[in-house]
Amino acid sequence: MPQTTALLSALKQRLRANGVTYADVAHALGLSEASIKRLFAQQGFTLARLEQVCTLANTDLAELVQSMLLQQRQVEQLSEEQEAEIASDVLLLMVTVSVINGFSYDDLLSHFRLTPAECIQKLAQLDRLKLIDLHPGNRIKLRIAPNFRWKPDGPIQRFFLQYVQKDFFDSRFDEKSEKLMVLNGLLSHTSNAEMQEKIDRLSMEFNERLKKDRHLPMTDKHGTTMVIALRQWGYSLFDEYMK
Repeated sequence: MPQTTALLSALKQRLRANGVTYADVAHALGLSEASIKRLFAQQGFTLARLEQVCTLANTDLAELVQSMLLQQRQVEQLSEEQEAEIASDVLLLMVTVSVINGFSYDDLLSHFRLTPAECIQKLAQLDRLKLIDLHPGNRIKLRIAPNFRWKPDGPIQRFFLQYVQKDFFDSRFDEKSEKLMVLNGLLSHTSNAEMQEKIDRLSMEFNERLKKDRHLPMTDKHGTTMVIALRQWGYSLFDEYMK
């Protein structure tokens, strides 16, 4: 990623984290919202304007550069081979999902039937895969980006579809912590694309909630899975009646 693109990406993340919108930036700089969007898209900021926006994001240029460098070390997606290695080892997959959700070394030992040796072995494997940095004292530092996701139709997703899907949907979804909605209708390609953008924003919101709750003790948090899907699809049961 070019340095300017990476720097502005880090700036946009800081703006979102502080609840600052494009409209807020436009008001502060005395420009239109469309002009601000164009400045980000065309990377046309002067140094003075960049410093102004940094102030709005509650940061400065030096701190922003550090954030950019940290992001460049973060993993947005694993390779097919890396995912296959995790999916082929259920114990490793369990540890992987757990540390992504904020489990510490002690949490892993207290929640799962793992020996200290097994736990360290799996964490060392994740360190080798560049998902975490394993520090002295078995401290875990995540290296995944905020927008980290498994590969579409990759080994992890296929594992879920093959082994977990039936178990996940084997519920009446009538508990307070559960919700299932199935909607069906006719959408244009434009509306479909807009719905996909909303799904992307919802997944970002889910990740923000994960970060917000990360400081809470494990006794106050519960494993939560959200499955969102959208596709052009009709019931195959109706195929014989279709023209």
